[in-house]
Amino acid sequence: MKSFFETVFHRASVRSYDSRPIPEAVWDHVLRAAMAAPTAVNRQPWEFVVIEHRATLDALAEGLPYAKMAKQAPGAVLVCAVPARANQQRAEYAVLDASAACENILLAADALGLGAVWTAVYPQADRQTVVRQILGVPEDVIPLAFIPIGYPKVEEHPKDKYRPELIHRERWHERERPLDMPPPEHH
Repeated sequence: MKSFFETVFHRASVRSYDSRPIPEAVWDHVLRAAMAAPTAVNRQPWEFVVIEHRATLDALAEGLPYAKMAKQAPGAVLVCAVPARANQQRAEYAVLDASAACENILLAADALGLGAVWTAVYPQADRQTVVRQILGVPEDVIPLAFIPIGYPKVEEHPKDKYRPELIHRERWHERERPLDMPPPEHH
């Protein structure tokens, strides 16, 4: 397994997978990593739906506009936020905590030699409806992210996202460019 920094700096969004199934022991590592994420007051307001059936993956790929890669993925995880279990029963805390679980899934997948990509379900009502209909997610649960996972068909190269101009020390300092200006191209 890769070291922490090797994993963090190697992780990339993977959208092309070979057909190898994901062994149960690997799923176990991915889900344990998800549940190791930090949460407000340790409330753990998340639940996960692991999807491996081809027809279900295909239906989700058809219904979610940015999840077409699920048609070739051997599996996926739907990460859900559960407001009733969140700190102060607030949806915002549930979403934040479940987002941390998403990041752990992505890092665990990379560390285990898998590839994954985060596709947003929340906050888009139409995407949430698709997921609720296909997977039976209750109305009081927020389907947050659909993450296709598999063994990469090709190696994706991570982007260098480090931008020192976005770092402030001690307090906020004015920028030379407006906040909405696109980031500079890195080659």
